[in-house]
Amino acid sequence: MGDAEQPRESVSGDPLLFTPEEAATVLRLGRTTVYALMKAGDLHPVHIGRSCRLSRRELERYVRGLEAPRTAPRALRRAQTTTDQRGLLELGPTPPDAA
Repeated sequence: MGDAEQPRESVSGDPLLFTPEEAATVLRLGRTTVYALMKAGDLHPVHIGRSCRLSRRELERYVRGLEAPRTAPRALRRAQTTTDQRGLLELGPTPPDAA
């Protein structure tokens, strides 16, 4: 097996999958919070038979999402939301008999 074919993680290294309880310890959260995050769709578990596990990659993805900015930059926010109401009721040219 060449270097390119080697698995990224070794079997004896860090675990690839965590129970929700182990994931809670890794994330330093409560077990109930991890289950709530899974139910809300924020954490995506894998199912093996009746077992529910969270991959290390999924935990890392979740944390990266927490670190990402939640709001758009100010220039984008201004372009997306506006209180300018001009033109809302303008239907077009005024007919000559409307005067």
